[in-house]
Amino acid sequence: MFAVALLLAAGTSTNCDAIRTLSTPQTIVMSADVVPAGVFTPPPQPAPPPPPANQAAATAAGRGRGARAGGPAPAPEPIPQHCRVKLTLKPTSDSNIYSELWMPTDNWNGRLLIVGNGGFAGSIQGYGDMQVALRLGYATAATDTGHNAADGPNGMFALGHPEKIVDFAYRALHETTAESKRLIKTMYSRNVQMSYYKGCSTGGREGVMAAQRFPDDYDGIIAGALAN
Repeated sequence: MFAVALLLAAGTSTNCDAIRTLSTPQTIVMSADVVPAGVFTPPPQPAPPPPPANQAAATAAGRGRGARAGGPAPAPEPIPQHCRVKLTLKPTSDSNIYSELWMPTDNWNGRLLIVGNGGFAGSIQGYGDMQVALRLGYATAATDTGHNAADGPNGMFALGHPEKIVDFAYRALHETTAESKRLIKTMYSRNVQMSYYKGCSTGGREGVMAAQRFPDDYDGIIAGALAN
């Protein structure tokens, strides 16, 4: 059994390397690397805009009335060894969608979890849920919805870029899901058995749009707090 496990692990590692050759004009595989088990350090996230002065003052006052110092933060949990794929998706000439797909090299459960965004997005915001999913044996993916901090804050990415609006609205999530399924088949030589989506805030809207426009993308959707 141990020898079989080693052979399977070697096979998925080789398949991870093979993903680097799967770029198309619409899908650029930037990297595909086997990441050893360990603690994940997420990339720096763009700082949110400062709150209005009156809101900042109210928040500070609230903290001063009975806020208690918390204990030390819990130590981060390691995640399993996995194939980490970084993608740039270009369904149109003005699209620039960054996505990541993580696939466990051992004990994949046949399922895929896509994680949504919040606010105006602009980065992958689901790394926390992706780590949980990976520990449970899922392949998992997320996207920045087609823009980043270089495109400007607070929706500035949309000015003069109607295709980026479409990417943000629904296309980035759909393209990420479709490409993830394609690459997963290469990784494991079998299709995804069940696929799920999880998101709230902007992610809630993304989930509803997915259900309306692409009902075959997911077998289950958890979407809440449709504030955006």
